[in-house]
Amino acid sequence: MPEENDAGVIRLLDDETVNTIAAGEVIERPASVVKELLENAVDAGADMIKVDISTGTQHISSIQVTDTGCGMHPSDAQMSFVRHATSKIRGPDDLSRIHTMGFRGEALASIAAVSRVTLITRTQERDAGTEIVIEGGEILSVSEVSSPQGTTVRVDNIFFNTPARRKFLKSRQTELLHIYRAVEGEAFAHPESAFRLRVNGKEKLRTQKTTAITQTIAQVYGADVAREVIPLSAGTPVMRVDGGIVRPEACRPNAGEIHLCVNGRPVTSPQIVRGIRAGYGTLIPKGRYPAAYLNIRIDTSLVDVNVHPAKREIRLSREKDIIGGITGAIRDTLQTTDLIHNDTSAHPVTSPSSVYQHIPENSPVVSEAASVFVDTSSENTHPQERLHIKYATTDKQLRLTGNLDEDTGVNLLPSMRIIGQVADGYILAAPGDNDELLIIDQHAAHERILYDQLCARKDASIRRQELLVPLVVELNSAEKLALSANIDILLDMGFIVDEFGSDAFAVRAVPMVLGKRLGIEMIRDIVSDLVIESRKTADERSDRITATIACRGAIKAGTPLTQEQMERLVIQLSHTSEPYTCPHGRPVILSYSQKELDRMFHRT
Repeated sequence: MPEENDAGVIRLLDDETVNTIAAGEVIERPASVVKELLENAVDAGADMIKVDISTGTQHISSIQVTDTGCGMHPSDAQMSFVRHATSKIRGPDDLSRIHTMGFRGEALASIAAVSRVTLITRTQERDAGTEIVIEGGEILSVSEVSSPQGTTVRVDNIFFNTPARRKFLKSRQTELLHIYRAVEGEAFAHPESAFRLRVNGKEKLRTQKTTAITQTIAQVYGADVAREVIPLSAGTPVMRVDGGIVRPEACRPNAGEIHLCVNGRPVTSPQIVRGIRAGYGTLIPKGRYPAAYLNIRIDTSLVDVNVHPAKREIRLSREKDIIGGITGAIRDTLQTTDLIHNDTSAHPVTSPSSVYQHIPENSPVVSEAASVFVDTSSENTHPQERLHIKYATTDKQLRLTGNLDEDTGVNLLPSMRIIGQVADGYILAAPGDNDELLIIDQHAAHERILYDQLCARKDASIRRQELLVPLVVELNSAEKLALSANIDILLDMGFIVDEFGSDAFAVRAVPMVLGKRLGIEMIRDIVSDLVIESRKTADERSDRITATIACRGAIKAGTPLTQEQMERLVIQLSHTSEPYTCPHGRPVILSYSQKELDRMFHRT
């Protein structure tokens, strides 16, 4: 044992260090500041909440949140910056029945520990307001000022004393994207309040107080989204869910458009996401997710929000009953909805101008009415004629990818004999030099071909086709920012996309490989990828978009092929870089040796 006069190595940290460490848990990025201040404004009973963001060339320079709430007395205003000082709970028993957004008393103290904060607040009873200026956790001044009822918090020089945190912030566009998502989430969770978001003086989001959930969805996420929404309202003894879900055909490649609010708190919950997807059952394919906008009310004693300092995650008691109730509500809603006819679907909007703002010089553009589709399923069309139309469409797809590296002599597959097609989705083949059976997924094969072709042409001019009728898609604030920030990537991919008013974009040209298979769903898939992949590099985002284009442009499963078409497809596949896997990593070819076939037929 150490002697009594030995110096100890364990020390009690000073308050400044403790506050800075704690602030790092609560305030991860500028969007965390916005979220915490919005929650305080909601708890103050504000019916109008304004968010003003100022940015420099690289970073968020200031954040200001103004509310019309109850305000604070001078003594409470000073006390609000003391860590773990709160008006919202009194003891541990209150943690099991939290009805407010905040409760730990950490937000303002954490923000003030890593920035310069100016707070101005006034209650209805007082004639003058109180202004407090605090920097790095130290109060610089307290004074009386003239102010309206409510509270304004201005945050400047974020992370000035934690350069490591500031260094690892993402680009200005990425940080703004997170702020947009935070404001959208709070606006959806609290339709009883009006929200306004401005960036450098320009309005990006405005909502009014509403009582109908569909009106809230339209204001926050856009009219196009609202037109796709199927209203949902149901309850069980332990929960109630209101909101909207989209039709199965409008599903997304990821869960980024599942917006959840539990007891007025925007949250993430993998369990609830799985329950939502289970409600769709086999109506959506594997690997796809619905868009959903759900406001869920659960007995507070069954919800633990004290899981993470940022309060993003929740834990549920009686989880099976709650998730089952959500799944059942979605299943029942879909079963009682006509999913065939959709009279509220958005129609393409023609543009009054064909001036392309982003089209490069000497770019090969082919004019084609790509928004016009051939109906091959009409009852008036003879079956043989429909089959001929399908063969012709497939011929065109294969011509678009017909010369991929075939002159290089590189061939990564053995020569093989095409046996036939199974289920209009799989090609059966046999190599010429051994006893094997090969099964080739025709969609995955063509997807790999298209992907390699697009990658090979990124440095050259990708052929694009002009749409006679531009495809107009309405986006919410976060989606608009993500699309604007990646216009150059889309241009390299063969798209020409321009702003179309304040809330929409017009797609005026698309990669030639897409043929006539373009729709709003594909654009939404790409935008959804851009939002989710905002933290990735430009090359990673470009690769994700390339894979999406290849998947959409490829020959689909269920497409009949002629013998010649199957042979051409296999030849093209043999000249790709990775003929055995698609861009998403799924297998393209499965091989069965004679020995394996004998074993399956019990011949060994």
